[in-house]
Order: sequence, then C-alpha cells, then structure tokens
Amino acid sequence: MGFAMNQLQAYQEASVTTADKGQLIVMLYEGAIKFLKLAQKQIETGNHEARNRYMIRAQDIITELNSVLDTEAGGQIAKNFRQLYDFMYRQLLEANIRQDSAKIDEVINLLEELNAAWKAIAE
Repeated sequence: MGFAMNQLQAYQEASVTTADKGQLIVMLYEGAIKFLKLAQKQIETGNHEARNRYMIRAQDIITELNSVLDTEAGGQIAKNFRQLYDFMYRQLLEANIRQDSAKIDEVINLLEELNAAWKAIAE
C-alpha cells in the first residue's frame, strides 16, 4: 500500500482537490469493487447477461476515474494512474470475454489498495 499511498498523496498535492472529491473517488472505487464481485458471482451461476452488465458498470467507473485525471497538474503521477486505469480496463475486457474470475480478482486487488489509500487521505 505504500506505493499507492505515496502516489495518491503526491497527485492530491499537485492538483486542486477537496474532501468531497476524495470521498467521491472512494465511492467510485467501492462501486467498481461491488460490481466486479457481483460479476464474479454471475460467472459462477452462468448468468452471462448479468455478468456483462456488472462488468460494463465497473468498466464505466474506471473510464470515469481515468477521464478526470488532471495530467497537467498531476504530471507524471497522473500519467502513472492513467496507465494503471488503462491496464485495469484492458484486464476487465479480457476477463469479460473469457469469463476469467482471476483477472477480475487482480483488478479488485488493485482497486482495494487504491481505495484504502484514498480513504486514508480523504479522512
């Protein structure tokens, strides 16, 4: 968690943020995690329509997180987050196509680490 915490703190210091923005980001991470866990359950039950719906919701959240990055104010750190979000998005695309719960776990773990760091900063 040290790397994520340092990256988040540096990004937050470089860009104009408020407690509300931090809380919103925490909510977005938690929403993505929730949708991914629901998608995993749908993989287990074989409900392809619901799995796809939950995966798309999680991907939409990651897309939103990526789109609000301020690369001008955040510099290299924001670019690192962009690469991380792009990686997560690609993992989820592949996970959805292959119904690969392990790839979903990878993204959940990343999101949980980032979420813990943001929670610490937002408090």
